Amino acid sequence: MTALSVNHLLGIKYLQPEDIQLIFETADHFKEVINRPIKKVPSLRDITIANIFFENSTRTKLSFELAQKRLSADVISFSAAQSSVKKGETLIDTVSNILSMKVDMVVMRHPNPGAAYFLSQNVNASIINAGDGAHEHPTQALLDSFSIREKLGEVAGKKVVIVGDILHSRVALSNIYALQMQGAKVKVCGPKTLIPKHIESLGVTVESNLRKALEWCDVANMLRVQNERMDVNYFPSTREYAQQYGVDKELLNSLNKEIVIMHPGPINRGVEITSDVADSQQSVILDQVENGVAIRMAVIYLLASKIKQ
Repeated sequence: MTALSVNHLLGIKYLQPEDIQLIFETADHFKEVINRPIKKVPSLRDITIANIFFENSTRTKLSFELAQKRLSADVISFSAAQSSVKKGETLIDTVSNILSMKVDMVVMRHPNPGAAYFLSQNVNASIINAGDGAHEHPTQALLDSFSIREKLGEVAGKKVVIVGDILHSRVALSNIYALQMQGAKVKVCGPKTLIPKHIESLGVTVESNLRKALEWCDVANMLRVQNERMDVNYFPSTREYAQQYGVDKELLNSLNKEIVIMHPGPINRGVEITSDVADSQQSVILDQVENGVAIRMAVIYLLASKIKQ
């Protein structure tokens, strides 16, 4: 397979397993590029990309901008907080105005699920979903799987537990789709109040006991509690959450094997994982950050190839 089967990256569920493999192979190449003394390639000198973020983001936004600049694309960045959206402009009008500046691709984060899909149906540009509400965050799931492949050789057959706030997490949903598409087994673990009601219908199992989940898995992907998406209390206190669902070095060392620790960031140190776990040899958190740039370069490059055709 030499081209993606899609014209946009709206969610993992729209991809084929072959798409994921192609993205990974392309990311392998770009990972070499970003570790060279000269980290740029002229691949996308004729492509203009707009980053449109209607929600706050530090790591994802920086990662996308860096990926675009490494590919020599022209980049414009737009933050909704300082824009006409505050004056009541619609999403379509906002994006159409930006596209009239001859933009080829839009990377968008939006608080509403389905916003990226809606945009793809209404504007003539390639859309990359950088997170839509609590729905999907496809590039995060791709870089997580890519990091597992890099650390353990392959994703197929691996046991991955996603721990924490599954209910409000777009990372969890995208990861479930991506991991299953590649033949991994997936469990989720967290307080009952933070596990979606019908999650088993996605083919995952639920484990409420953290130790049992860690003894089962090869990889633990630790999610933060998304307080900004909560309008009620889902557990008694942060301290009690950390006692029940936080991973510290003592717990890791007491397991009868070594597992890989992942985290999409930002980390609440001392809540879902302690500093000595985040900074340990078992953690691939900083690898995930580096891989994020390579994966986003791959996605942008492959989608831009379709525009050029």
